[in-house]
Amino acid sequence: MDLNLLFDNLTNPALLFFVLGILASQLKSDLEIPKNSSKFISLYLLLAIGFKGGQELAHSVYSADIIYAVIAGLVLALVVPLYTFYILRLKFNVENSGAIAAAYGSVSAVTFVTAVSFLEMKQIEFGGHMVAVMALMEAPSIIIGVLLIRIYSNGNHSSKELFALVKHAITNGSVLLILGSLVIGFIASDAQAEGIKPFTTDIFKGFLAVFLLDMGITSGKKIKTLLNKGWFALLFAIVIPIINGVLIAKISGLFLTTVGDRFLLAILAASASYIAVPAAMRIAAPKANPSLYLPMALAITFPFNITLGMPLYMYIIQNL
Repeated sequence: MDLNLLFDNLTNPALLFFVLGILASQLKSDLEIPKNSSKFISLYLLLAIGFKGGQELAHSVYSADIIYAVIAGLVLALVVPLYTFYILRLKFNVENSGAIAAAYGSVSAVTFVTAVSFLEMKQIEFGGHMVAVMALMEAPSIIIGVLLIRIYSNGNHSSKELFALVKHAITNGSVLLILGSLVIGFIASDAQAEGIKPFTTDIFKGFLAVFLLDMGITSGKKIKTLLNKGWFALLFAIVIPIINGVLIAKISGLFLTTVGDRFLLAILAASASYIAVPAAMRIAAPKANPSLYLPMALAITFPFNITLGMPLYMYIIQNL
């Protein structure tokens, strides 16, 4: 691996703020980001990346790459929760296996945003349609997870309850915001987009740094909980993202031509949801342990992807 690429990523100010957050939590500091502020920043990041993606999409020349990227994203969202579920069943019960599988089949919008920032720092182009790919990958994995729990558990779920869960997955706030912002960005003219550029672009990296500080504080508090669950959960949270990310980084070259698109698809394959899926699983699998699947995605997989994962996937795409 290119050590300069790794060093540049590890010295990224946004990432260092994430490390500062972990350090603060381990030192028992009272440093914290107010909950309302944290929620606003997360909404802002989704809005900004969706709007910019819509603008990019509006200026894109439609090609086979767009269709292939969307199909690849949907296939990943269906396949990953299926195969990981059976691996998880070696150690966990049906509810926990279904919830974790859904998390790892779904995606992390914050990881995606960080990856976009990484590409911009390296001045590597990517297609605006990748924002749509990310948004489309949220719901299918949640639906697959719910179906697996329904099939393998002794409990029964009515069709009405299942429909409500599917609707919740599709209308999840993060999915709705990213898709809505994408459409608005697509419709807006260049002059209109320029008018809000200071909001959608100029302050983006600053807000990302504050948000990652908050994520670091939260992750640091949950690491101990996960470590108490044993080696299997810890190993799964690192190995599965590596397998998914490396595999897609390699084979995406068969159907995608843009380095940035391949990199983002690899990141989406390697990431795990810690926002949309936990919200859905509170309804779908109340017996599933959130202190298991939440820290796996947030405290282990997320830090791995934004520190070592991104340079690894980029190296594979550019050199192998």
